[in-house]
Amino acid sequence: TFYITAAIPYVNAKPHLGHVLEWFQADTVARYQRLLGKDVAFTCGTDENSLKNIQAAEKIGQPIQAWLDDYATIFKDTFANFDISLTHFGRGSDQQAHWPGVQELWNLCLSSGDIYQKKYDGLYCVGCEAFYTPAELVDGLCPEHKTPPERISETNYFFRLSKYQDKLVELIESDTLAVLDQRYKNEMLGFIAQGLEDFSVSRSAERSRGIGVPIPGDETQVMYVWFDALAIYLTAIGWGTNKSEFEKYWPADVHFIGKGISRFHAVYWIGMLLSAGLALPKTISVHGYLTLEGQKMSKSLGNVIDPVELVEKYGLEPVRYYLLRAVPTHGDGDYSQQRFQDVYTAELANGLGNLCSRVAKLAEKNELAGLSAPTAFQPDFQRAMDAYRLDEALDWIVQQISQTDAWLAETKPWSLPAPEQAKLVAIALERVVGIVAHLQPFLPQTADQLLTHFGQSTVKALTPLFPRLSSPA
Repeated sequence: TFYITAAIPYVNAKPHLGHVLEWFQADTVARYQRLLGKDVAFTCGTDENSLKNIQAAEKIGQPIQAWLDDYATIFKDTFANFDISLTHFGRGSDQQAHWPGVQELWNLCLSSGDIYQKKYDGLYCVGCEAFYTPAELVDGLCPEHKTPPERISETNYFFRLSKYQDKLVELIESDTLAVLDQRYKNEMLGFIAQGLEDFSVSRSAERSRGIGVPIPGDETQVMYVWFDALAIYLTAIGWGTNKSEFEKYWPADVHFIGKGISRFHAVYWIGMLLSAGLALPKTISVHGYLTLEGQKMSKSLGNVIDPVELVEKYGLEPVRYYLLRAVPTHGDGDYSQQRFQDVYTAELANGLGNLCSRVAKLAEKNELAGLSAPTAFQPDFQRAMDAYRLDEALDWIVQQISQTDAWLAETKPWSLPAPEQAKLVAIALERVVGIVAHLQPFLPQTADQLLTHFGQSTVKALTPLFPRLSSPA
């Protein structure tokens, strides 16, 4: 088996291009693992018990649960429309599938002596759903959202994270918990070295407007959003409701997350699992932020790109290809109209599309029989994929396309007499089918179409896959 998760997003707004980038990364790994013959579970969901969701609903005067239901549907539909191969979808407000498990997690941490109650006065960023110390602020502002935090004073339950400081350092330094890549590993070790403080795992039911998972035995409090939302990784696959399903897939092989929430996954979450005595995830794959023309995307700046509109205009797989190709797997990336057009034209239309069309036409001329896809991946490609370096794996594919193009230009099979021509075209056909087989995790629909086409009893000419763009993307 293989278990992969994408971060559980807030439902205070529609999915944005950053969400889609992460989903494409996780989906590529899920599809790759299935091609290796693994039984893959792939989880995402919606983080619903959040103050920012409540504020979004109240702003337009909609009942909170109605807002949550509407947006959970929007996210589920987006997963389906973007061909994200989820197997499990968890909701924070699901009282049957989620609440029993997260309350069981709470009780395990409580029985370990790691949950206690105290009065707290602190600085709280609603955007992050996190408390900050004054030292963590930048010019008095949240480092992530650049907004002043609220001062909150109330009696909450706290998790004894400080107890696990040395263990967390040991796990991350040894790569028992692999944090990818090195820069994020160093950031987490640096964060821990500053000294871990216990963190709030509840808020008053009054301040949360009654939204949230009740604390077992104390209905005046509900669980703090991170304790609740992170547990979806467990409850979505049956923790608290379906023991055999849970034991089949847990622990997670990899969590895909953005760098803004890395400490919650690599530190807080691991502390909670240690306290509960549960097995730990193996890898946390961290990606950076996506900018637009060099600027951070922001609703206030009005420069947020609707991924649905982008796909409607240019097609799903060109958008998927761009995000996987132009954005480093573990780094920041940029979306620009010109770059999209350049990548589309050079690598999809003139690269993959042109190569497949040329070889299909030559194969038809020589009446060649189709080929089945190879059943094994090439070692260099597999090494990159196993290391969650999707950008390097895609580099390898692009190199194969370029090398095959160059080989055709050098050998010029079309200029040779029939027997020699057929022999060289057969080699080209085998190379192209091999390339397409490796493209399956990245461009599943395109690869499926091509493998079907090149697998016919007799290969025929191919309709152009990627029409030229008539205007900048």
